[in-house]
Amino acid sequence: MKRTTLSLIAAGAALAAVTSVAAVAAPEEGPAATGKAAQQPVERTSLLCPAPSSSELAETTYTAYTPKTEVSSDSGTAALVPAARSLAGKDDKDDKGDKGDKKGEEEKPFLAVKKQGAPVTAEENGSGAPALIGLAEGSLAPGWSAQQTTHFTAGAGRGLHGAACSAPDTDFWFPGASTAEDRSDYLHLTNPDDAAAVVDIELYGKDGALDSEVGEGIQVPPRSSVPVLLSTLTGKPQTNLTVHVTARSGRVAAAVQALDQKVGGDWLTPSAEPSASVVLPGIPKDATAVRLVAFAPGSADADLKVSLAGPNGSLSPAGNETLHLKSGMTTAVDLADVTRGEPGSLVLTPTGDSGETPVVAAVRVIRGKGADQESAFIPAARPVGDRATVTGNGAKGTYLSLTAPGKAAKVRVTASAGTGGGTAATKTYSVGAGRTLAADVPLPDSLKGTYALTVETVSGGPVHASRTLTLSGAAADGISMFTVQNLTDDRGTVTVPAARPEMGVLLD
Repeated sequence: MKRTTLSLIAAGAALAAVTSVAAVAAPEEGPAATGKAAQQPVERTSLLCPAPSSSELAETTYTAYTPKTEVSSDSGTAALVPAARSLAGKDDKDDKGDKGDKKGEEEKPFLAVKKQGAPVTAEENGSGAPALIGLAEGSLAPGWSAQQTTHFTAGAGRGLHGAACSAPDTDFWFPGASTAEDRSDYLHLTNPDDAAAVVDIELYGKDGALDSEVGEGIQVPPRSSVPVLLSTLTGKPQTNLTVHVTARSGRVAAAVQALDQKVGGDWLTPSAEPSASVVLPGIPKDATAVRLVAFAPGSADADLKVSLAGPNGSLSPAGNETLHLKSGMTTAVDLADVTRGEPGSLVLTPTGDSGETPVVAAVRVIRGKGADQESAFIPAARPVGDRATVTGNGAKGTYLSLTAPGKAAKVRVTASAGTGGGTAATKTYSVGAGRTLAADVPLPDSLKGTYALTVETVSGGPVHASRTLTLSGAAADGISMFTVQNLTDDRGTVTVPAARPEMGVLLD
């Protein structure tokens, strides 16, 4: 076999190893024609959604959407199907055999996108709402996004729980988890593949790593979802934990559902990859309590400057201007009502005399008072990048937060048509350097149902964004329920390296 063939096979394998696979054009019309790398639409995208709730009172809405692209086509497919449910480390079998291997009627689409620019929705009530495994191919793959939103009014964790369905991976960090007596935190692991995955879970408290052999070698059966109660992995309750999840074989999606007896609950999704600077966007203006939890996973301590980027610029919270993180130890700081009536975003950057030590972080935000308190989590967010999409937005109670931690930026926000009809609307915003903009979300004309929001960076520096959904009134039993999701680059395109024929290899 010639070296040219071997090189092409190696390149193909590298592209297939990532979640999204690029379309590689023929040499005469692709990167090879110019000798430069090019951005190409992905051909395949995977998304996984955890099981939304064990409450019989739960009402769950699923939404999915693929944004329109310059070359629109209806030739692709995008569908979510139910995953099998399993107990931690055990195959879920009945007298019909292994559910994880069955592909017949169980894999009929639960929710399918039919064309670009048209969001779809489905509902499921009670504790039977499934975890979902999704795959999009062809023209419906670039930017495909999905969301599940659940609300229930009684029991531990009562409130509004929202999670954007995520791509499988092998490494996750969750600062902000807990095994306190009032908390029941479940780590949900979902395996999209036809082979079992093996996962290790490490817990880090205020004094360092917690001894736990139970968290090693957890089996996640094929095409199944496994919930793991974190308190079963350690003997002593810990108020503030950092959870590290690694897949030693296979790949999974991971998310923590925090259920609190007093202040409701929500999904805690993974922090952005460890970085020297992190942004936690979109703390609501009426937050009554904010707790920052941070962790330095490397071998060095970290010294950070803490800033709040608000509508009029950045300032440091009085008494908490800096934060020292000891390596391998979880640090938590209560910032009270740090926003003081204005929306803002926390920005953590290295102090002048410290190194570029990577960190992960998240905040728990509480709204309301007394018995009407409700909580949500905002992990460190990746930038929006070229384009990010979030689904499940309503005509009321939807808020968009945009933060430019460095340079000023301009972004374009598009509201899609609704699930029941309407016409898309677009608006452009300027975000000042070091500021957070509470954007006036554009609404689709003649909106029916829910819609998707797509944010695109037009110019300037990186932008970090989050979307807040709120629910109040009779449907929320008088509680100001809310949930927050970060918007990150949908990776709808990938860089395809230039490749051209090299006739010299024929001389070997």
